[in-house]
Amino acid sequence: MLAPQSTAKKSITRVMIGYIWIVVGAFLAAFAIEFFLIPKNLIDGGIIGVAMICSYRFGTTLLPIFLIVFTLPFLMMAYKYIGKVFLMHMFFAIMLFVGWIFFIQHFMHWEFEGETLEVVVIGGAILGIGTGIIIRYGGCLDGTEILGIIVNRNTGITVGQVVLVCNIFIFGAAGIVFQDWHPPLLSLITFMVATKVMDAVIVGLEETKSVLIISPKSKEIAHAIIHELGLGLTIMYGRGGFSGDEREILYVIAERLQLAELKELIYREDPTAFVAIENLHEVSNGTQGDTASWKQKRMEVLMSRILGQT
Repeated sequence: MLAPQSTAKKSITRVMIGYIWIVVGAFLAAFAIEFFLIPKNLIDGGIIGVAMICSYRFGTTLLPIFLIVFTLPFLMMAYKYIGKVFLMHMFFAIMLFVGWIFFIQHFMHWEFEGETLEVVVIGGAILGIGTGIIIRYGGCLDGTEILGIIVNRNTGITVGQVVLVCNIFIFGAAGIVFQDWHPPLLSLITFMVATKVMDAVIVGLEETKSVLIISPKSKEIAHAIIHELGLGLTIMYGRGGFSGDEREILYVIAERLQLAELKELIYREDPTAFVAIENLHEVSNGTQGDTASWKQKRMEVLMSRILGQT
């Protein structure tokens, strides 16, 4: 068992690493906007998009000021409705983002010379990586997500729906301001690219699956999963809603590449087994920083539980 002092040091180290990644994410987001989007009159979604529309009308050098002014109300909302920790991360991320934009405008005079498709794909990907890193480590750049969280708590409308509606109005406003619908449509495509990449960064490239197995041969299947695949599992107990029969339910967490072999093993033992598979965004126990060590420890605990050693 780790000593409290050692645990505290690991916690501080983890926080510091998180802030360092937010610095990197803010730079990548600012880099994508200044070098890819602005030269092509494209905008991002959310409050950043609103600030970019205003900067196109009144001068792109005013973008940092517009970002601060438009984000302040959402910082106050985050403090009131979400919490101080989230506010600190959001404030830190936004100030870094604004600082990087100011730095790039004044000290990095470079423009990406490429086709529109290259700008949309590469710029959107870099923007998605930057914002994804920020969100993954507890920060946020888009005030519309704060609005979405508040609306969701009061009405039940999802955060994604609120953000989508806000962005429809923002891209529509861009078309009216520019009097040209070509840049807003390209901006929408760029936003979609950024969103997809952002999701991959937040969730991770490893596609972890959770598998529920219901079978009268649960003991044979559990034994094969543990000893042939080396996976841990949990046995839960349920009752059939129609038959009323009590049965064992196996719960397994597996990587995507292990899934085919797992299903083959299950149906080898019981061709009539019921299998339900879901995507998992994250697997964590909240205390173990080393993912590999945690998986090994979890596997040992679950295996011992199955074998009746605990």
